[in-house]
Amino acid sequence: MSGGPLRGVRVLDLTRLLPGPVATLHLADMGADVIKIEDHGVGDYARTLGDGPDGVSVFYRSVNRNKRGLRLDLKRAPGREVFLRLARAADIVVESFRPGVSRKLGIDYETLRAINPGIVYCAITGYGQTGPLARAAGHDLNYIGLAGVLDQIGVDGGQPAIPNLQIGDLLGGAMTAVMGILAALFDAQRSGQGRLVDVAMSEAVLAHNLFPFFALQSAGGLPQRGADLLSGGDAGYGVYATADGRHMAVAPLEAKFWDVFCEALGRPEWKTRHAARGAAAVALRRELEDLFAGRTQAEWRDFFADIDCCVTPVLAVGEALEHPQFVARAMAVHADGVMQYAPPLKLSGWVFAVDRVAPAPGEHSEELLREVGFTEDEIVTLRQTAII
Repeated sequence: MSGGPLRGVRVLDLTRLLPGPVATLHLADMGADVIKIEDHGVGDYARTLGDGPDGVSVFYRSVNRNKRGLRLDLKRAPGREVFLRLARAADIVVESFRPGVSRKLGIDYETLRAINPGIVYCAITGYGQTGPLARAAGHDLNYIGLAGVLDQIGVDGGQPAIPNLQIGDLLGGAMTAVMGILAALFDAQRSGQGRLVDVAMSEAVLAHNLFPFFALQSAGGLPQRGADLLSGGDAGYGVYATADGRHMAVAPLEAKFWDVFCEALGRPEWKTRHAARGAAAVALRRELEDLFAGRTQAEWRDFFADIDCCVTPVLAVGEALEHPQFVARAMAVHADGVMQYAPPLKLSGWVFAVDRVAPAPGEHSEELLREVGFTEDEIVTLRQTAII
Protein backbone atom coordinates (compact mmCIF):
# COMPACT_ATOMS: atom_id res chain seq x y z
CA MET A 1 0.00 0.00 0.00
CA SER A 2 1.39 3.38 -0.98
CA GLY A 3 0.27 6.80 0.19
CA GLY A 4 -2.44 5.62 2.58
CA PRO A 5 -4.01 8.79 4.01
CA LEU A 6 -4.48 7.22 7.46
CA ARG A 7 -0.94 5.91 7.87
CA GLY A 8 0.24 6.45 11.42
CA VAL A 9 -3.28 6.21 12.87
CA ARG A 10 -3.76 3.33 15.32
CA VAL A 11 -7.18 1.72 15.82
CA LEU A 12 -8.21 -0.75 18.53
CA ASP A 13 -11.03 -2.82 17.03
CA LEU A 14 -13.24 -4.72 19.49
CA THR A 15 -15.98 -5.52 16.98
CA ARG A 16 -17.00 -8.68 15.18
CA LEU A 17 -19.26 -9.91 12.40
CA LEU A 18 -20.22 -7.17 9.90
CA PRO A 19 -20.77 -3.45 10.73
CA GLY A 20 -17.70 -2.83 12.90
CA PRO A 21 -15.27 -4.98 10.92
CA VAL A 22 -16.34 -3.33 7.66
CA ALA A 23 -15.88 0.12 9.21
CA THR A 24 -12.37 -0.75 10.39
CA LEU A 25 -11.68 -2.48 7.06
CA HIS A 26 -12.11 0.88 5.33
CA LEU A 27 -9.76 2.50 7.85
CA ALA A 28 -7.20 -0.30 7.45
CA ASP A 29 -7.33 -0.18 3.66
CA MET A 30 -6.53 3.54 3.83
CA GLY A 31 -3.43 2.88 5.89
CA ALA A 32 -4.55 2.83 9.53
CA ASP A 33 -2.90 0.29 11.83
CA VAL A 34 -5.98 -1.66 12.91
CA ILE A 35 -5.57 -4.11 15.80
CA LYS A 36 -8.33 -6.70 15.87
CA ILE A 37 -8.86 -7.72 19.49
CA GLU A 38 -10.66 -10.98 20.24
CA ASP A 39 -11.45 -12.98 23.35
CA HIS A 40 -10.26 -16.50 24.12
CA GLY A 41 -13.68 -17.98 23.40
CA VAL A 42 -15.19 -18.08 19.93
CA GLY A 43 -13.71 -14.70 19.01
CA ASP A 44 -15.12 -13.32 15.80
CA TYR A 45 -17.50 -16.04 14.66
CA ALA A 46 -17.53 -14.57 11.16
CA ARG A 47 -14.62 -17.00 10.67
CA THR A 48 -17.03 -19.91 10.46
CA LEU A 49 -19.98 -18.23 8.74
CA GLY A 50 -19.75 -19.84 5.34
CA ASP A 51 -17.02 -21.74 3.56
CA GLY A 52 -13.47 -20.73 2.76
CA PRO A 53 -9.92 -22.06 2.46
CA ASP A 54 -8.71 -24.01 5.50
CA GLY A 55 -12.05 -23.61 7.21
CA VAL A 56 -11.85 -19.80 7.42
CA SER A 57 -14.77 -18.17 5.64
CA VAL A 58 -14.58 -15.87 2.64
CA PHE A 59 -16.61 -13.47 4.79
CA TYR A 60 -13.98 -13.23 7.53
CA ARG A 61 -11.05 -13.07 5.13
CA SER A 62 -12.64 -10.27 3.11
CA VAL A 63 -13.59 -7.87 5.90
CA ASN A 64 -10.53 -8.32 8.12
CA ARG A 65 -7.63 -7.89 5.71
CA ASN A 66 -4.88 -5.36 6.46
CA LYS A 67 -5.39 -5.81 10.22
CA ARG A 68 -3.27 -7.30 12.98
CA GLY A 69 -4.64 -9.75 15.51
CA LEU A 70 -4.49 -9.75 19.33
CA ARG A 71 -6.17 -12.11 21.77
CA LEU A 72 -7.02 -10.54 25.10
CA ASP A 73 -9.10 -11.54 28.12
CA LEU A 74 -10.77 -8.25 29.04
CA LYS A 75 -12.75 -9.84 31.87
CA ARG A 76 -9.64 -10.14 34.04
CA ALA A 77 -7.67 -7.26 35.48
CA PRO A 78 -4.36 -8.02 33.71
CA GLY A 79 -6.17 -8.07 30.35
CA ARG A 80 -7.82 -4.77 31.10
CA GLU A 81 -4.45 -3.29 32.01
CA VAL A 82 -3.00 -4.48 28.70
CA PHE A 83 -5.87 -2.80 26.87
CA LEU A 84 -5.44 0.46 28.77
CA ARG A 85 -1.75 0.45 27.93
CA LEU A 86 -2.58 -0.01 24.27
CA ALA A 87 -5.22 2.72 24.49
CA ARG A 88 -2.70 5.25 25.73
CA ALA A 89 -0.95 5.02 22.36
CA ALA A 90 -4.09 4.63 20.22
CA ASP A 91 -6.04 7.19 18.22
CA ILE A 92 -9.33 5.33 17.82
CA VAL A 93 -11.32 2.62 19.61
CA VAL A 94 -14.26 0.92 17.89
CA GLU A 95 -16.64 -1.37 19.76
CA SER A 96 -20.09 -2.87 19.25
CA PHE A 97 -21.03 -3.96 22.76
CA ARG A 98 -24.48 -3.37 24.13
CA PRO A 99 -24.58 -0.13 26.14
CA GLY A 100 -23.05 -0.61 29.57
CA VAL A 101 -20.77 -3.54 28.72
CA SER A 102 -17.65 -1.45 28.13
CA ARG A 103 -18.16 0.33 31.45
CA LYS A 104 -18.52 -3.02 33.21
CA LEU A 105 -15.22 -4.09 31.62
CA GLY A 106 -13.57 -0.84 32.69
CA ILE A 107 -12.72 0.27 29.15
CA ASP A 108 -15.51 2.78 28.43
CA TYR A 109 -15.00 6.20 26.87
CA GLU A 110 -14.77 8.08 30.16
CA THR A 111 -12.09 5.71 31.43
CA LEU A 112 -10.06 5.93 28.24
CA ARG A 113 -10.44 9.69 27.96
CA ALA A 114 -8.90 10.05 31.41
CA ILE A 115 -5.67 8.43 30.20
CA ASN A 116 -5.79 9.63 26.58
CA PRO A 117 -7.80 12.86 26.14
CA GLY A 118 -7.44 12.79 22.36
CA ILE A 119 -8.92 9.34 21.83
CA VAL A 120 -11.86 8.89 19.46
CA TYR A 121 -14.23 6.24 20.80
CA CYS A 122 -16.86 4.85 18.42
CA ALA A 123 -19.70 2.70 19.76
CA ILE A 124 -21.82 0.99 17.08
CA THR A 125 -25.17 -0.37 18.26
CA GLY A 126 -28.60 -1.00 16.85
CA TYR A 127 -30.39 1.73 18.76
CA GLY A 128 -27.73 3.97 20.29
CA GLN A 129 -26.50 4.52 23.83
CA THR A 130 -29.77 6.03 25.08
CA GLY A 131 -33.51 5.56 24.61
CA PRO A 132 -35.96 2.78 25.51
CA LEU A 133 -34.43 0.29 23.03
CA ALA A 134 -30.79 1.04 23.87
CA ARG A 135 -30.14 -2.41 25.36
CA ALA A 136 -32.35 -4.36 22.96
CA ALA A 137 -30.99 -6.99 20.59
CA GLY A 138 -31.54 -6.55 16.88
CA HIS A 139 -30.46 -7.34 13.34
CA ASP A 140 -30.41 -5.45 10.07
CA LEU A 141 -34.01 -6.44 9.33
CA ASN A 142 -35.16 -4.96 12.64
CA TYR A 143 -33.34 -1.67 12.04
CA ILE A 144 -34.69 -1.08 8.54
CA GLY A 145 -38.13 -2.23 9.68
CA LEU A 146 -38.24 0.18 12.61
CA ALA A 147 -36.92 3.05 10.47
CA GLY A 148 -39.71 2.79 7.89
CA VAL A 149 -37.43 1.62 5.09
CA LEU A 150 -38.64 -1.98 4.84
CA ASP A 151 -42.25 -0.74 4.62
CA GLN A 152 -41.48 0.89 1.26
CA ILE A 153 -39.51 -1.96 -0.37
CA GLY A 154 -41.63 -4.18 -2.59
CA VAL A 155 -44.16 -4.11 -5.40
CA ASP A 156 -47.81 -3.09 -5.45
CA GLY A 157 -49.93 -5.26 -3.23
CA GLY A 158 -47.04 -7.40 -2.02
CA GLN A 159 -45.49 -7.75 1.38
CA PRO A 160 -42.22 -5.93 2.20
CA ALA A 161 -39.24 -7.47 0.41
CA ILE A 162 -36.04 -8.26 2.33
CA PRO A 163 -33.04 -6.75 0.49
CA ASN A 164 -29.85 -8.82 0.25
CA LEU A 165 -27.83 -5.70 0.97
CA GLN A 166 -27.57 -5.09 4.70
CA ILE A 167 -28.71 -1.46 4.63
CA GLY A 168 -28.70 -1.01 8.39
CA ASP A 169 -25.45 -2.83 9.07
CA LEU A 170 -23.40 -1.44 6.21
CA LEU A 171 -24.82 1.95 5.25
CA GLY A 172 -26.29 2.72 8.66
CA GLY A 173 -23.52 1.15 10.73
CA ALA A 174 -20.20 0.84 8.92
CA MET A 175 -20.32 3.93 6.72
CA THR A 176 -21.85 6.17 9.40
CA ALA A 177 -19.16 4.99 11.82
CA VAL A 178 -16.40 5.84 9.35
CA MET A 179 -17.90 9.29 8.80
CA GLY A 180 -18.14 9.98 12.53
CA ILE A 181 -14.69 8.58 13.30
CA LEU A 182 -12.95 10.65 10.64
CA ALA A 183 -14.78 13.83 11.66
CA ALA A 184 -13.85 13.30 15.32
CA LEU A 185 -10.26 12.38 14.42
CA PHE A 186 -9.88 15.54 12.33
CA ASP A 187 -11.10 17.65 15.22
CA ALA A 188 -8.94 15.79 17.76
CA GLN A 189 -5.84 16.51 15.72
CA ARG A 190 -6.66 20.23 15.91
CA SER A 191 -8.01 20.49 19.44
CA GLY A 192 -6.32 17.62 21.25
CA GLN A 193 -9.72 16.45 22.47
CA GLY A 194 -11.34 13.25 21.28
CA ARG A 195 -15.04 12.46 21.17
CA LEU A 196 -17.52 9.69 21.79
CA VAL A 197 -19.07 8.72 18.43
CA ASP A 198 -22.46 7.16 19.18
CA VAL A 199 -23.68 5.32 16.06
CA ALA A 200 -27.21 3.91 16.13
CA MET A 201 -27.78 1.86 12.99
CA SER A 202 -31.56 2.29 13.13
CA GLU A 203 -31.46 6.08 13.26
CA ALA A 204 -28.70 6.29 10.65
CA VAL A 205 -31.10 4.46 8.32
CA LEU A 206 -34.02 6.64 9.39
CA ALA A 207 -32.05 9.81 8.65
CA HIS A 208 -31.58 8.67 5.03
CA ASN A 209 -35.15 7.47 4.46
CA LEU A 210 -35.75 10.67 2.55
CA PHE A 211 -38.47 10.40 -0.08
CA PRO A 212 -41.14 8.81 2.14
CA PHE A 213 -40.26 11.49 4.72
CA PHE A 214 -40.73 14.21 2.10
CA ALA A 215 -44.04 12.69 0.96
CA LEU A 216 -45.33 12.49 4.52
CA GLN A 217 -45.02 16.26 4.79
CA SER A 218 -45.83 17.42 1.27
CA ALA A 219 -48.53 14.95 0.26
CA GLY A 220 -49.99 14.36 3.69
CA GLY A 221 -49.32 10.64 3.65
CA LEU A 222 -47.11 7.86 2.38
CA PRO A 223 -47.44 6.38 -1.09
CA GLN A 224 -48.50 2.76 -1.39
CA ARG A 225 -45.60 0.32 -1.38
CA GLY A 226 -44.21 0.21 -4.91
CA ALA A 227 -46.07 3.32 -6.01
CA ASP A 228 -43.73 6.21 -5.19
CA LEU A 229 -41.81 8.03 -7.91
CA LEU A 230 -38.66 5.96 -7.41
CA SER A 231 -40.27 2.67 -6.36
CA GLY A 232 -42.61 1.93 -9.26
CA GLY A 233 -45.06 4.79 -9.54
CA ASP A 234 -43.36 6.16 -12.65
CA ALA A 235 -43.25 3.76 -15.61
CA GLY A 236 -40.03 5.45 -16.70
CA TYR A 237 -38.24 4.21 -13.61
CA GLY A 238 -38.67 0.49 -13.23
CA VAL A 239 -37.53 -3.06 -13.83
CA TYR A 240 -38.82 -4.91 -16.88
CA ALA A 241 -38.65 -8.63 -17.63
CA THR A 242 -37.06 -9.76 -20.90
CA ALA A 243 -37.85 -12.71 -23.15
CA ASP A 244 -35.34 -14.97 -21.39
CA GLY A 245 -36.58 -14.28 -17.87
CA ARG A 246 -33.88 -11.72 -17.12
CA HIS A 247 -34.50 -8.04 -16.45
CA MET A 248 -33.54 -4.53 -17.54
CA ALA A 249 -33.26 -1.49 -15.27
CA VAL A 250 -35.09 1.23 -17.18
CA ALA A 251 -34.58 4.73 -15.74
CA PRO A 252 -34.99 7.53 -18.30
CA LEU A 253 -36.53 9.61 -15.54
CA GLU A 254 -35.68 13.09 -16.82
CA ALA A 255 -37.42 14.44 -19.91
CA LYS A 256 -34.17 14.65 -21.92
CA PHE A 257 -33.47 10.95 -21.38
CA TRP A 258 -37.10 9.98 -21.92
CA ASP A 259 -37.11 11.68 -25.31
CA VAL A 260 -33.95 9.82 -26.37
CA PHE A 261 -35.46 6.56 -25.09
CA CYS A 262 -38.68 7.04 -27.06
CA GLU A 263 -36.85 7.96 -30.26
CA ALA A 264 -34.54 4.94 -29.96
CA LEU A 265 -37.53 2.62 -29.59
CA GLY A 266 -39.36 4.20 -32.51
CA ARG A 267 -42.10 5.47 -30.20
CA PRO A 268 -41.92 9.26 -30.54
CA GLU A 269 -45.61 9.45 -29.59
CA TRP A 270 -44.66 8.34 -26.07
CA LYS A 271 -42.77 11.57 -25.40
CA THR A 272 -45.91 13.32 -24.19
CA ARG A 273 -46.43 10.54 -21.64
CA HIS A 274 -43.30 11.49 -19.71
CA ALA A 275 -43.78 11.43 -15.92
CA ALA A 276 -47.25 9.90 -16.22
CA ARG A 277 -48.74 8.90 -12.87
CA GLY A 278 -51.73 6.94 -11.68
CA ALA A 279 -53.77 5.06 -14.27
CA ALA A 280 -51.77 6.61 -17.11
CA ALA A 281 -48.56 5.24 -15.62
CA VAL A 282 -50.11 1.79 -15.20
CA ALA A 283 -51.15 1.75 -18.86
CA LEU A 284 -47.69 2.88 -20.00
CA ARG A 285 -46.03 0.28 -17.82
CA ARG A 286 -48.05 -2.49 -19.46
CA GLU A 287 -46.96 -1.32 -22.90
CA LEU A 288 -43.33 -1.25 -21.76
CA GLU A 289 -43.70 -4.72 -20.27
CA ASP A 290 -44.93 -6.04 -23.61
CA LEU A 291 -42.12 -4.28 -25.43
CA PHE A 292 -39.28 -5.57 -23.25
CA ALA A 293 -40.71 -9.09 -23.22
CA GLY A 294 -40.05 -9.23 -26.96
CA ARG A 295 -36.25 -9.52 -26.74
CA THR A 296 -33.67 -11.19 -24.52
CA GLN A 297 -31.62 -9.27 -22.02
CA ALA A 298 -28.51 -9.62 -24.19
CA GLU A 299 -30.39 -8.20 -27.17
CA TRP A 300 -31.62 -5.22 -25.14
CA ARG A 301 -28.16 -4.71 -23.66
CA ASP A 302 -26.66 -4.50 -27.13
CA PHE A 303 -29.52 -2.31 -28.36
CA PHE A 304 -28.97 0.31 -25.64
CA ALA A 305 -25.17 0.01 -25.48
CA ASP A 306 -24.54 3.27 -27.32
CA ILE A 307 -27.77 5.07 -26.40
CA ASP A 308 -27.37 7.45 -23.47
CA CYS A 309 -30.75 7.13 -21.78
CA CYS A 310 -30.15 5.29 -18.48
CA VAL A 311 -31.08 1.73 -19.46
CA THR A 312 -28.86 -1.10 -18.20
CA PRO A 313 -29.11 -4.85 -17.60
CA VAL A 314 -29.87 -6.23 -14.14
CA LEU A 315 -26.81 -8.34 -13.43
CA ALA A 316 -25.98 -10.99 -10.88
CA VAL A 317 -22.91 -10.17 -8.77
CA GLY A 318 -20.71 -12.62 -10.70
CA GLU A 319 -21.65 -10.89 -13.93
CA ALA A 320 -21.06 -7.49 -12.35
CA LEU A 321 -17.50 -8.45 -11.43
CA GLU A 322 -16.86 -9.28 -15.10
CA HIS A 323 -18.42 -6.10 -16.45
CA PRO A 324 -15.87 -3.95 -18.32
CA GLN A 325 -16.65 -0.93 -16.12
CA PHE A 326 -15.80 -2.68 -12.87
CA VAL A 327 -12.85 -4.47 -14.46
CA ALA A 328 -11.45 -1.15 -15.68
CA ARG A 329 -11.77 0.24 -12.16
CA ALA A 330 -10.13 -2.87 -10.63
CA MET A 331 -12.99 -3.51 -8.22
CA ALA A 332 -12.02 -7.13 -7.60
CA VAL A 333 -8.74 -8.29 -6.09
CA HIS A 334 -7.43 -11.77 -5.40
CA ALA A 335 -5.91 -12.16 -1.94
CA ASP A 336 -5.77 -14.71 0.86
CA GLY A 337 -7.01 -17.43 -1.47
CA VAL A 338 -10.28 -15.68 -2.32
CA MET A 339 -11.69 -12.91 -4.46
CA GLN A 340 -12.35 -9.68 -2.55
CA TYR A 341 -13.72 -6.25 -3.30
CA ALA A 342 -11.32 -3.35 -3.64
CA PRO A 343 -12.16 -0.22 -1.61
CA PRO A 344 -15.18 1.74 -2.88
CA LEU A 345 -13.23 4.92 -3.59
CA LYS A 346 -10.10 6.06 -5.37
CA LEU A 347 -7.78 8.72 -3.95
CA SER A 348 -5.02 10.42 -5.89
CA GLY A 349 -1.58 9.46 -4.62
CA TRP A 350 -2.88 6.27 -2.98
CA VAL A 351 -2.25 2.80 -4.38
CA PHE A 352 -4.41 0.21 -2.60
CA ALA A 353 -2.91 -3.16 -1.75
CA VAL A 354 -3.64 -6.09 0.52
CA ASP A 355 -0.52 -5.91 2.67
CA ARG A 356 -1.82 -8.32 5.30
CA VAL A 357 -4.25 -11.19 5.06
CA ALA A 358 -6.92 -11.46 7.74
CA PRO A 359 -5.24 -12.43 11.03
CA ALA A 360 -5.51 -15.71 12.87
CA PRO A 361 -6.69 -15.28 16.48
CA GLY A 362 -3.92 -13.51 18.37
CA GLU A 363 -1.48 -13.81 15.49
CA HIS A 364 0.36 -10.59 16.34
CA SER A 365 -0.12 -10.51 20.11
CA GLU A 366 3.52 -10.57 21.12
CA GLU A 367 4.76 -8.01 18.60
CA LEU A 368 1.95 -5.63 19.58
CA LEU A 369 2.82 -5.88 23.26
CA ARG A 370 6.48 -5.28 22.53
CA GLU A 371 5.54 -2.12 20.64
CA VAL A 372 3.96 -0.61 23.76
CA GLY A 373 6.84 -1.56 26.04
CA PHE A 374 6.03 -4.96 27.54
CA THR A 375 9.11 -6.98 28.45
CA GLU A 376 9.69 -10.55 27.32
CA ASP A 377 9.07 -11.80 30.87
CA GLU A 378 5.78 -9.90 31.05
CA ILE A 379 4.70 -11.32 27.70
CA VAL A 380 5.54 -14.86 28.80
CA THR A 381 3.49 -14.39 31.97
CA LEU A 382 0.54 -13.01 30.03
CA ARG A 383 0.73 -15.96 27.66
CA GLN A 384 1.02 -18.55 30.43
CA THR A 385 -1.96 -17.11 32.28
CA ALA A 386 -4.06 -16.98 29.08
CA ILE A 387 -4.45 -13.22 29.17
CA ILE A 388 -3.20 -13.06 25.58
